[in-house]
Amino acid sequence: MRIYIDTISFLVYFGFRGITGSIKRELILIVMERLNSNLYLQNCYIMKENERLRKKAQLLNQENQALLSELKQKLSKANNNNSKGKNSATSAVPDLNLGSTSNPNPSQP
Repeated sequence: MRIYIDTISFLVYFGFRGITGSIKRELILIVMERLNSNLYLQNCYIMKENERLRKKAQLLNQENQALLSELKQKLSKANNNNSKGKNSATSAVPDLNLGSTSNPNPSQP
């Protein structure tokens, strides 16, 4: 892409001296078509990479949800085992989707 921009700059600053109007327009058209083709290809590569990353993010999210579910089940079982024989209420399973800056227990600073 840089080559095409440099070509346009060259034509604007140096190359247009003595070039007639129709040739000048054709040169600009050629350079702009090449630039457009290059930008189109770059856009295609970016969209392909974006799709790949979106699929990867989906898989990671599914994996995280499965791990979170597994962790909640283990915590629930541990709380049930701890409450057997004790006459205390079970504590709630913490929401691990909360941000790291949020306080899960608002009564504590």
